[in-house]
Amino acid sequence: MSGWQGCVQYLFYYETPKTLVIPNITVGFVFRFTQLLVVLYVLGYVCLVQKAYQETDSVVSTVTTKVKGFAFTNASSIKYWDVADYVIPPQGGNSFFVLTNMIVTLRQTRSRCPLLPDHSTVCVDDCDCIEGLNDPRGSGIQTGLCENFSTTVKTCEVISWCPLEIDSHLPDHALLDSAENFTVLIKNSITYPKFNFYRRNIAPHINSSYLRSCEFKRSSDPDCPIFRLKNIVSEAGEDFQDMAVKGGILGIIIDWSCDLDWWARKCSPKYSFRRLDSRIPNSDVAPGYNFRFAKYYMDQGGEEFRTLFKAYGIRFDVIVFGTAGKFGVVPTVVNLGAALTFLSLVPLVADWFLLTCLRKKDLYSRHKVSYLKEDTDSEGETMRTIFGTK
Repeated sequence: MSGWQGCVQYLFYYETPKTLVIPNITVGFVFRFTQLLVVLYVLGYVCLVQKAYQETDSVVSTVTTKVKGFAFTNASSIKYWDVADYVIPPQGGNSFFVLTNMIVTLRQTRSRCPLLPDHSTVCVDDCDCIEGLNDPRGSGIQTGLCENFSTTVKTCEVISWCPLEIDSHLPDHALLDSAENFTVLIKNSITYPKFNFYRRNIAPHINSSYLRSCEFKRSSDPDCPIFRLKNIVSEAGEDFQDMAVKGGILGIIIDWSCDLDWWARKCSPKYSFRRLDSRIPNSDVAPGYNFRFAKYYMDQGGEEFRTLFKAYGIRFDVIVFGTAGKFGVVPTVVNLGAALTFLSLVPLVADWFLLTCLRKKDLYSRHKVSYLKEDTDSEGETMRTIFGTK
């Protein structure tokens, strides 16, 4: 028979499963143990841990914040500080900033003044200054004149808000050190649109009188939505007074992950706190968090002037995330089919062990696959196995 005829003939062979009962304890143990592993994986991991029988939806959230507290300082033009002074911007959403330290430059006017001395601004005469030079990292537009900065140093003159800010003398102790006692009310509403499920972090049993006196404590009062800033920073593993000097960014993380099959009534937020900005110990390169803002005034002569603040403080980012799960027919059927597929592979594992690891593997191999000759009533000689030809 030629090769192509053999291929055509083999194409029309029909194979049907043959039951071969082997009374071998070792093979039976491998078979049942493998089945047990598959069942434990499906029930324990897929169903209980992954909850693969559920449909899921991601949280949709909105957040508003309100900070309260008062502070006194002696080192700036403002002695008494309330929420309108130290919270920027005044209407907090998913993020709010609390001022803790500052460098204040008083009574700046639009005029001319010499630059602060450094290697690029020190001059000897007017030839060292370039008229109209506008350095984006500088403090103004140069006039081309070399002026006395002090009795010993001359620098190029600029048109700017004068006197220029000197930001190299940051107070070592935060000016608004009492900000650690400020409190913030976080109002968070969430929904899972697919399941038409709504929740607030202010539980139904909370009333106005309770809000006026409560404060979040993980062990004794976990439902209160009012947090003391010192406690937030402390739970993030930081010291408020150290962080307040140069500022930083801290995350208030709210987790709304819920199982809506059994625990929908117990779906409540889980709070955690973490510092988000990278902090390199013993490094003074761009530390903390700061920005500038100014307050503008007009004197009796109609001349505008301003007070410039370089503000250092802590920015709090409220991060809301969560996934809800609820029983669904489609994922249940899909994962049930996957489980049955895994179980159908168990006999292959047992066959491999049977034909590879046992002493009587040759005997088992001869009986694994047989050819049936239709012109006889007897079973023909075993010609090959799934794993090789004998």
